[in-house]
Amino acid sequence: MKAARKILRLALVLIATALVTGVAQAEVSKVRISRQYGLPYLPMIVIEDQHLLEKNAKAAGIEVETEWSQRAGPAADLDALLAGQADFIGPGIPTLATVWDKTVGTAQEARALIAMQSMPYVLVTRNPAVKTIADFTEKDKIALPAVKLTGHAIALETEAARIWGQDHYDKLDSITITRSHADAAAALITGKSEINSHFASAPFYHYELATPGIHQVLKSYDTLGGMHTNGVLLTTRKFHDANPKLCAAMVASFEEADAFIKAHPREAAQTYLKVVRDKTSLDDLEKMVADPDVEYTTTPVNVMKIVDFMHEVGRIKKKPASWKDLFFPEAHGLNGS
Repeated sequence: MKAARKILRLALVLIATALVTGVAQAEVSKVRISRQYGLPYLPMIVIEDQHLLEKNAKAAGIEVETEWSQRAGPAADLDALLAGQADFIGPGIPTLATVWDKTVGTAQEARALIAMQSMPYVLVTRNPAVKTIADFTEKDKIALPAVKLTGHAIALETEAARIWGQDHYDKLDSITITRSHADAAAALITGKSEINSHFASAPFYHYELATPGIHQVLKSYDTLGGMHTNGVLLTTRKFHDANPKLCAAMVASFEEADAFIKAHPREAAQTYLKVVRDKTSLDDLEKMVADPDVEYTTTPVNVMKIVDFMHEVGRIKKKPASWKDLFFPEAHGLNGS
């Protein structure tokens, strides 16, 4: 009888072990993460450099290998996600709203896991006649990471609607042009291109504003009434639901990276320079990382101001009831907006 009970206990242990092993093996062993250029992606860069995702995944009972890639804009990132070539991407709120609108309820449904940071977009120009966006003419060209799709484009349209009325929100769309931040900054700084203006993210607007003859026209915080999320961590529902432990490890990794950046801005800047191979001085980059306009946080901020505008002008058909509709449950406990 004792032997039978011992065998039964052993069998139960083996079954439990098999179940646990099965769960671990059901999650991916390799995760592919794509980022774009600039300081909005500093948390990703810290996670990569410090192997935080591997560490947190292991603590959750799974072993993962990470594959990091870099793409020039949100369109390329989104194509990679929907084609199954990337598991996580880091676009802005307009890309999130657009893909949610088109995929919610389908097999390719995509949402955000968390926010990645709050950070402004800054519109700069080398045209001395331009003091506000009302001064732009058809002779000007404003570079954006993606026309009509990015937060930069929506901020420009929001300001246009404020000045000329909602019916004319797209008044300046005809003079916008799609360029990566790096290419746009190079064109603007050298002055050897049709591009004479750039709605930029950090660190690029810092480089541009340090160049004689270039000045600031608009900051998105002024247009949107305060801080707002710049980028989110986006994935598909299929991947999210199949990899709960990995998603939890990803959230933990971002929280750890954010805490590191806040506590050690100089070391974070040094990590950025090393990974990106940027030639900016460490002192200058440290100031950009510690900029009071920037907060590295997983909490969504002012998401609905951007999304509501997109719905009002017809950029998206479906209107989410709240920011939580756009995010997976991992973010729902945060004090978002």
